Amino acid sequence: MSGRVHTGLTVLGLVFTAYLAAAGLFWTSPVEQPPVFFAALVFYLAVTWLCVLWDAGRRPPGGEEILRRDRPLPLWAGALALIATVAVPSATWYAVGPAALTDSFATWTLGGVGALLTIVMVRRRPVIAWIGVIALAVTATAWIGVIKALTVGVVGAAVWVVTAQLLSALVDRAGVDQAELAAIQRRSSEWLATQEGRRRERRVRVQHALEVAGPVLTRTIEKEGRLDDTERQRARLAEGALRDELRGPRLLDESVRARLHEARSRGSIVTVLDEGGLDGASGDALDSIRADLANVLEGAESDRIYIRTSPHESVAVTVVGRSRSEEDPDGEEVVDLWREISHPLGEGPEGEEEGEGRRSRPPLA
Repeated sequence: MSGRVHTGLTVLGLVFTAYLAAAGLFWTSPVEQPPVFFAALVFYLAVTWLCVLWDAGRRPPGGEEILRRDRPLPLWAGALALIATVAVPSATWYAVGPAALTDSFATWTLGGVGALLTIVMVRRRPVIAWIGVIALAVTATAWIGVIKALTVGVVGAAVWVVTAQLLSALVDRAGVDQAELAAIQRRSSEWLATQEGRRRERRVRVQHALEVAGPVLTRTIEKEGRLDDTERQRARLAEGALRDELRGPRLLDESVRARLHEARSRGSIVTVLDEGGLDGASGDALDSIRADLANVLEGAESDRIYIRTSPHESVAVTVVGRSRSEEDPDGEEVVDLWREISHPLGEGPEGEEEGEGRRSRPPLA
């Protein structure tokens, strides 16, 4: 509820209840106990305005009005309303005397108390409001009889309370629908932002692929596939770079791409695989992991280099290099490079070597 609407309803409640109370001042016959009459009127206005103004200016830190359903009327205020429901009509009828019980300046209390109980209903105390309706009916019946009670105001008070309860339920439902719509809009905005990010990333990947493979493909078409050794080497490097872009884009930045190009230029066969271990990594964490990966690849001379993301909770990337022994070129490959790059926010393993965030193992024979 906006601040202006809330303020307007508050002013309307104050003015309307004051108008109902003012109706009791137009006496058409003498009042036997004027002090009692005025005391009942003042007590009515005090309790009613308390229910209207309670918590009226409270705002959350964000500055938005708190919905009334979040802040029901306190029980002590509801108890005062019930006391007023019985005390105000009884005191008024006692003050005017038996001869004026059904005059308009004596029965104003039925409409006034009906307005009070309507306010209690709006302030999220339906049980107290309906107890008040029953108490008002019993009190009016005891003073002026059933027929008079029904014709001069009890029915109207009950109708006001019923209407207030229905309107409150409709407002609550509208608030729930509005919250659901806002959540749907928020999810839609997030989905559109995600799709736009993916489209932008695809455009960047395609542009990079064209920059890498475009010249090689053009040269291949021009020479009808008859390439010399240098051109074949360039084609092999371009193919490897494209595979990296497809299989492990989150592991790549300009520094890592340069180290991979250098390793392939030295004759190494490099395989890069992103198998989902970096799904939850932030941008800063990826930058740190890429920097560590570039340091590991710098100067790596293994015949085969395997770079894989790791599903382990502390290890982000594993780098393994395998080579054949110089003494036995035809023998089996041995592991001559092993690095495990840890997540930046994870606990570093004991016995770290060669830089923070990496673990090394000795070559395996």
